[in-house]
Amino acid sequence: MIEIDGSYGEGGGQILRTAVSLSALTMRPVRVFNIRAGRPKPGLKNQHIAGIEITGKIVDAEIKGLQVGSTVVEFVPRQRRGGTISYDVGTAGSISLVLQAALPPAVLSSEPISFKLRGGTDVKWSPPIDYLNNVFVHTLEILGPKIQILQRKRGHFPRGGGNVICEVTPVDSIKPLEGTQFGNISSVGGISHCVRLPEHIAERQAASAGEIIIKHLEVEPDIARESYSREEDPHLGPGSGIVIWAQSERGFRMGADELGERGKSAESVGVDAASQLVAEVSTGKAIDSHLCDMLIPYLAMAKGTSKIGVAMVTSHLTTNIWAVKKVLGTRIDVQGRTGEPGTVLVEGRGLSL
Repeated sequence: MIEIDGSYGEGGGQILRTAVSLSALTMRPVRVFNIRAGRPKPGLKNQHIAGIEITGKIVDAEIKGLQVGSTVVEFVPRQRRGGTISYDVGTAGSISLVLQAALPPAVLSSEPISFKLRGGTDVKWSPPIDYLNNVFVHTLEILGPKIQILQRKRGHFPRGGGNVICEVTPVDSIKPLEGTQFGNISSVGGISHCVRLPEHIAERQAASAGEIIIKHLEVEPDIARESYSREEDPHLGPGSGIVIWAQSERGFRMGADELGERGKSAESVGVDAASQLVAEVSTGKAIDSHLCDMLIPYLAMAKGTSKIGVAMVTSHLTTNIWAVKKVLGTRIDVQGRTGEPGTVLVEGRGLSL
């Protein structure tokens, strides 16, 4: 059984998600201890439990220590399976983070898998579903897997209630990725939304973001507005946010996002998201600072060597690299200091069905 110290680096839920995910992928059992040891409330939260349980369903895993507050989890895969997997996180816990754990084994499954999930779609400290759908999925398809995400209803903190369907068409193996430079921008897209709030909030977020994009990137963005009349709004609670992305002529996408919050103007939400995107693009690198750590497990699985330029070497990136190395033994080299642009070289293990 592979032993993983969950307190390494940032000591958050990312190590746990990666360890369990790659355990399901390789069918090798893992034991993760010191889970979130340095946090004010150590141990598992509901969204961590959701990610582990859903991943466990893919491989009919035997799981020990699966309760709120537990700091040790043993995950023992037994048999691969596909089909439909339904799960309700029960809170506004992030659906995106649940999918981060479940997708790596799903993309190399022996049959298609459909996830039907309820929980949070737009949650602090996690990528919104719109980012996952328009940046992460776009990039992953360059590597081979086909993923379709349908967001049927949004879920904001604290009530959640989001409804997402994720359809995975697996492949026999993952392609490596070669891309250090972003290249010239061909277009900028985005989605600005608000629910249980006045419709003009989505418009103001998009308008202020657009001004920044035009000024600094010299591109007219195409930002969709999503809002609802009070009578037709099906969501459980109020919320707003914006996700924007830049497409390059080389096929890469970089993204940025910002959530609305009480006391923060819609204009500030749009400006902050657009400013983040401008900063990412201005590095000239191919992969944004949020996407890079999410890609590492897939590049480690790939047949061949990957080389990517990242807008920023983050602590999330270095922590995820450590976890991937512990489970897969992959050679991964990072050039660049934390907080600065860099390059990552990954020698893929060539995993396949």
